[in-house]
Amino acid sequence: MAKLTDVRDTPEIANGAKVIAVPVKGGTTIYQGALVALDASGYAIPGKKAESLTAVGRAEETVTNTGADGELVIRVARGVFVFDNTATAANKITAAHVLKPCYMEDDHTVTALATGASVAGTVIRVDDEGVAVECGGYIPAAAAAGVGG
Repeated sequence: MAKLTDVRDTPEIANGAKVIAVPVKGGTTIYQGALVALDASGYAIPGKKAESLTAVGRAEETVTNTGADGELVIRVARGVFVFDNTATAANKITAAHVLKPCYMEDDHTVTALATGASVAGTVIRVDDEGVAVECGGYIPAAAAAGVGG
């Protein structure tokens, strides 16, 4: 397509897609409050330590899909959510990680260790409550590769 030569009325999705519905992997339970990821086929699963996952955000409900892939959907919020920091001292997220990517350890825990894991989101804050992570935004692979390995 050619570049614009005049004004364009670019539509905006209501509420900026704050909550989206995504199809759930068959045989999967995702609990409300969990970090949700998409597998390589585009189905929602609980966050876990694995490569090639795409973080979506926080589960807004509990869904148990005992059927086929995509038979049920789950509402997932995109935004900044506080998850647990890893218990592994060497991989803890610290103030030095603010505005850098962090990685999924499980469906409620994030880590600085990139090896064998997928990006959970961007670290916004680290304190006694946990790690505030901005989920649902795109982090370029080059940026993700530079932290925590």
